[in-house]
Amino acid sequence: MLTYLCLTVRFLQPYYHGRADGGEPEWPPSPLRMFQSLVAAAAARWRASESQMAATSLRWLERQQPPLVIAPTGVPADAKYRLYVPDNVADKVAKSWSGGHEASIADYRTEKDVRPMRLSCEAVHYLFPIADGDFPHLDILKVAARSITHLGWGVDMVAGDATISSGNDVVKLTGERWQPVDDRTAIGYRVAIQGTLDDLTKKHDAFLSRVGADGFKPVPPLSAFRVVGYRRSTESLSRPFAAFSLLKPDASGVRPFEPLRRTRDVAGMIRHAVASAARDQGWPEERINVFVHGKAPDGTKPPNGQPSPDRFQYLPLPTINPALNRVESIRRILIAVPPHCGQQTAWARRAMAGAELVNHNDVAALLTILPGSDWVLRQYVEQSRTWSTVTPVILPGYDDPDHLRRKLKNGVDAEAQKRYLARLDARMDELLRKAFRQAGYSSELVEQAELDWREVGFRPGVELASRYLPPENLNNAPRIHVRVRFPVAVRGPIAVGSGRFRGFGLFAKKND
Repeated sequence: MLTYLCLTVRFLQPYYHGRADGGEPEWPPSPLRMFQSLVAAAAARWRASESQMAATSLRWLERQQPPLVIAPTGVPADAKYRLYVPDNVADKVAKSWSGGHEASIADYRTEKDVRPMRLSCEAVHYLFPIADGDFPHLDILKVAARSITHLGWGVDMVAGDATISSGNDVVKLTGERWQPVDDRTAIGYRVAIQGTLDDLTKKHDAFLSRVGADGFKPVPPLSAFRVVGYRRSTESLSRPFAAFSLLKPDASGVRPFEPLRRTRDVAGMIRHAVASAARDQGWPEERINVFVHGKAPDGTKPPNGQPSPDRFQYLPLPTINPALNRVESIRRILIAVPPHCGQQTAWARRAMAGAELVNHNDVAALLTILPGSDWVLRQYVEQSRTWSTVTPVILPGYDDPDHLRRKLKNGVDAEAQKRYLARLDARMDELLRKAFRQAGYSSELVEQAELDWREVGFRPGVELASRYLPPENLNNAPRIHVRVRFPVAVRGPIAVGSGRFRGFGLFAKKND
């Protein structure tokens, strides 16, 4: 189990005033801001002759990967307050003095309205993974952290500390978990890098010598840092996708497919077309096996229980009639990829525009690029808290909860029926949450989600779950319709369960 260096600050009042670029509220405080406060506290705590031991520990810290941040919820305060800030006009006041006139810088003030962040609790934790065993920097970093007096503006008073925490300790910490992610759409926060301490030292020296014989020299801004994307663990990563309409082979009109028995066929046809395009464009066969077919590099089936490789998802989209809110025939299709594989959707969009879908040597449909403004497409890819299936979720594994239902028909007493039903509900809940986690959603998000399930669909036009024809290798797997309500809005496309790569377990958003 991982061990962490945990740097903690506790705000003495439930407000925070720090600002990011452009004056926008910054919450949680960036890892770079925490590092700068730690450097300032160390400099104030130790004299120059003693600062080298602190510098060694701080240089170790700046070389670490971006930390996990656990912070309370922060929202803008309901009411703002007004400050009167002196203008930068000291030159005018000094000129008046030199002419023998009275002047006061207090006469030059600018109104500034402030709306701080209001915090749900006081503690913010910065967690850096470390190797098990002795950690020689703890004593120095503990003293430095306990010397921090504020984080953000001067009014943001805090008490700091540094500890070594086990993975079990970290799980118990309360607050929102902010994870560093490789996603350009995530919120960017500044973090320290190797050289940040030296750059801060140079900036401090420049500040002390800014006025000299040659006049005023502006202090250069800090440049030794990088910006890293952070996202709450309850937020899902958006999946890039390429969307297409299905046309008749002569492009004379829409080519519809019936969802009940053709979902798997349409997904299979698009997968075959993608494989042919990749082969024509020189993709290695090993890459086609993995990314297009979801197999091992040699073309064999991956071992059971192994995480799915990075691969395309082929998602036929049943039409949602906007007037009747009814699910109808398949006329569109998505090719989706994991969040960090966006370049593959750009390739798919170029390669598959105008491609033919072939079924038993006959051209069944023609693909054309679907605009992002399409109303039906938006029902699958926009944000919502509530979603429900248009094709049933194929439960992971081969546990069949129906055997519990069958036992209820054997004349058992009422108490036994209650036990069986409770066991059935618990098992279904367990399998569905497992399906969401396997699809890449965080444990925190999945545990907070509200789940409902049943054989009958949650939308008009959706058939009984057992009537859908699944991929052949999943014929015996149980299927169920699901409605999920997340604690926060989640962006689609959402497809979970064992058939999620071939159009099963596909969700469309519902109005909250």
